[in-house]
Amino acid sequence: MSVERLPDRLAGHQRGFEKRFAEYFDSLEATLDVPAFSRFTPECLELLRALSMRGGKRMRVVLLYEAARLVTEAPVEGLDAAALSVELLQTHGLVHDDLIDDSATRRGGPTTYYAYRERFPEHPRAALGLTVLAGDLALALSLRVLLDAGLPAAVRQAMVEVQTRAAADTFVGQIVDLERDFTDTPPGDAVLHAVADHKTARYSVLAPMRLGLLAAGEQPGAHEAELSDYARLIGICGQMRDDYLDLFGDAEAMGKPTGTDIREGRHTYTVVRLLSAVNGAERAFVKEALGHRACTQETIAEIRAIGERAGVPDRMRAEMRQYAEQARQVAARWRPRWREDAVAFFELLPRWSVERSR
Repeated sequence: MSVERLPDRLAGHQRGFEKRFAEYFDSLEATLDVPAFSRFTPECLELLRALSMRGGKRMRVVLLYEAARLVTEAPVEGLDAAALSVELLQTHGLVHDDLIDDSATRRGGPTTYYAYRERFPEHPRAALGLTVLAGDLALALSLRVLLDAGLPAAVRQAMVEVQTRAAADTFVGQIVDLERDFTDTPPGDAVLHAVADHKTARYSVLAPMRLGLLAAGEQPGAHEAELSDYARLIGICGQMRDDYLDLFGDAEAMGKPTGTDIREGRHTYTVVRLLSAVNGAERAFVKEALGHRACTQETIAEIRAIGERAGVPDRMRAEMRQYAEQARQVAARWRPRWREDAVAFFELLPRWSVERSR
């Protein structure tokens, strides 16, 4: 398998899942027990649907299906339910992330929080509460879809355990992510990596791979160390790329403004690298802007220019390639055990994820 074929493989998984995801939301009207008088519940489900169906590479779905292909090329029952579960858990995370970050847009559309703020401009507490409940509903649905799957009870139970643990790890990751910013000095890489592992890797990489292997009849616990290493390295790459794009990315292509982490005073990979690379007046300028929500786009542009002059983008791209190569080496060790074509996919994925333009 070549890296040139990777986008087509990803697109194939994405197209198939988009149809299944739309059908799932269509089915909720008949399967979710909602009082007939309720207007807010259908509105909530429509907001969840709009956010869920709005773009994204569906990388968790890809990892899920490709993990099953490590074991067999034959169709595997339960993968569709598992795919719905991982994306509903992702929807939960997006709703709450946007609330925590006070983000107005997501993937070119309004966030759930801002949609509710517009819906209830005179009732801010109701808008806040409904946003939290929307995220909670997505989490509950992500577990229910597994419980309703037509799979042996032991497999269903194992899958629910994977998702429950992934959700708990992610919540801890969100907590320590916020805690990380309540320090006088920028954190070291050990802290940044731990946040990336808990907040991103465990639910975005490790859980989908565990689910895919379980569906295919493999026990992921027998390979826990290698799977965790691969997921952690991919998580670091992914979080570093997200942090990089927040300052050095294209706002139009991302569908959201740049400079959010600067305005929020967040000690991300990019901010930490930037503060360590500059000194004097430039460092003072960055520190003065850090945490100022009213920071203008002109100020963000100047901070971006400071980072570019200091070589921060080049340094971060080199680091991402380094972690991607480490992940590739982990995947390469799977060759004696699992199918060649699928192993090749997991070898190619880390570097492609770092180098892709979007």
